Amino acid sequence: MTELGHIAQKVRSKNAGPFWLTMDIFCWNRADFDRISAALGTDQVAALFRIDSTNIKRFDIADLNVVKFSLPRPTIQGTRSDRDMHGAAWAVLLEEMEIA
Repeated sequence: MTELGHIAQKVRSKNAGPFWLTMDIFCWNRADFDRISAALGTDQVAALFRIDSTNIKRFDIADLNVVKFSLPRPTIQGTRSDRDMHGAAWAVLLEEMEIA
């Protein structure tokens, strides 16, 4: 098993409005995209972030070699309990996820 961050060109996360986060996995080429797309299940991502998989939106964009996940923020952006205003720290968890 290999960490996702060692296969992907870049993994990033950011806000998708005040209520959603989006995570993009950029792949070097089509072979890496196919490998990541097949090995990384929506259920695995849901378990990692401790949310129900029905709340995750997944987009496999083969023309761009990108796998994208969008999920609800645990807190509304900018509220007192928001510890990551830009949503950038979430990518690290995804980068360290082990995949086949």
